[in-house]
Amino acid sequence: MDEKSISNSEKAPEPVGLYPHARKVGNLLFLSGVGPRKRGTKEIPGVVLGADGNIKSYDIEAQCHSVFNNVRLVLEASGSSWDKLVDVTVFLTNMKDDFKKYNAIYAEYFKDNQPCRTTVEVNALPTPIGIELKCIAVLE
Repeated sequence: MDEKSISNSEKAPEPVGLYPHARKVGNLLFLSGVGPRKRGTKEIPGVVLGADGNIKSYDIEAQCHSVFNNVRLVLEASGSSWDKLVDVTVFLTNMKDDFKKYNAIYAEYFKDNQPCRTTVEVNALPTPIGIELKCIAVLE
């Protein structure tokens, strides 16, 4: 694979490690994990951190809207679009408290395009977020 297969958005938040936002393979686009952070800052919509850096409170609804917007930004920068998503893996850090709200917001965003979906609870994510998406889309 060459570097032309790598795609990065200048609008989505910067990756927290050495990986691209997306990689093109054939007519498929694989997105790296996308969270709700804002580009150029450590701000996470809906998250209040204490002085120790731990989460004091969070709003999963604000994080959902932000992460879906970030996914859209990566898709568009990579030559795809929201309606071309074919598979979405969702990582939640609190399934019991957050699934119902997340599921309702997900239904709003995906009412016209219904990709396959898997939702998994994880103990933690690399930054103090409650949701992250891993997506596959089609390129045309």
